[in-house]
Amino acid sequence: MKGKAGAANAPAPADFAVSAIRIYATAAVAAAILATSPARAASGDPARGEQIYQRCIACHSLERNRTGPKHCGLFGRRAGSVPGYAYSRAMAKSGIIWDEKSLDRFLANPLTALPGTKMGYAGIRDAQERADLIAWLRSATRDPKKCPAGANGGDQPHR
Repeated sequence: MKGKAGAANAPAPADFAVSAIRIYATAAVAAAILATSPARAASGDPARGEQIYQRCIACHSLERNRTGPKHCGLFGRRAGSVPGYAYSRAMAKSGIIWDEKSLDRFLANPLTALPGTKMGYAGIRDAQERADLIAWLRSATRDPKKCPAGANGGDQPHR
């Protein structure tokens, strides 16, 4: 009798198969979500980012101010602090410290991220392209050949 009672409590093979399918389906959905999430995009490709930066050079440069401020010294710098550049009031008062997260948010849509900014650019909607650009900016602004000492500007040390 004891053996029969234990067997009655065990899941039927069909129930086990349905449970296994549900687990695998849930895992597959989770993997698909993670594969397309911004967290995945956070690992950018600097080589692709350098190509994307070509869109920026009409207004920006690493080592000097143009229509937009220079990018040397960007990471860790308070927004609106490069000497000699006339920022919008919104940017100067924003309190933003530039890092991967703040750049990603701003570059997605500058006009929405910071109403009143002078950067009249629609933004980079593709999260992977933003991650690539940010990876290149991080790399380029650390390169002493591209950003020599004294080219950093702003009120924060070059990082």
